[in-house]
Amino acid sequence: MNTLQRPVLVLNRNWQPVHVATVARALVLLWKEAARVVDAADYQTFTWDDWSQLRPRDDERCMNGVNVRFRVPEVITLNDFDRLPRRTVAFSRRNIYKRDHFQCQYCGVTPGSEELTIDHVIPRAHGGVSSWTNCVLACVDCNSRKADRTPQQARMNLKRVPVSPEWRPAYGDHRVRLESWSKFVSEAYWNVPLKS
Repeated sequence: MNTLQRPVLVLNRNWQPVHVATVARALVLLWKEAARVVDAADYQTFTWDDWSQLRPRDDERCMNGVNVRFRVPEVITLNDFDRLPRRTVAFSRRNIYKRDHFQCQYCGVTPGSEELTIDHVIPRAHGGVSSWTNCVLACVDCNSRKADRTPQQARMNLKRVPVSPEWRPAYGDHRVRLESWSKFVSEAYWNVPLKS
């Protein structure tokens, strides 16, 4: 992944997660003095001037400037924004996988994404629509067994009632989340595996 496109967790000024941005966007916010970088190791914050003076350690990701190397920020906090934005999660195949934890909602298996399909609880042939409350993940076997019937007609029970999820950083545009984010977001908040 291009360093400038790597994800950065954005916290409001109360240190609550509100967004996932790119490194490029985070650096612009830092430069404009709208945000500060948070060092996840000791919670120290840095302005642009402070951050640009820090030299990266050998094990840290960095960017090369004309005459200097910069550490890549992983968490920033906004200086003035203190609200929690009300966000809706885009209805998409990827987000259904995240909501359902890559698990068949009928039998509970977790076979891998290539063995999962999206099932309409009320089939489209019966007037069902593609929506958060009518679509679930189903393994190929369960989807074939259910066919063009409702779960009641097929005598299959759903593990969880499908609902529209609340936004959390895992639903951001980035598929990567960083270990340093775990200090700011509880493990229960995530639906995707950790990367380093």
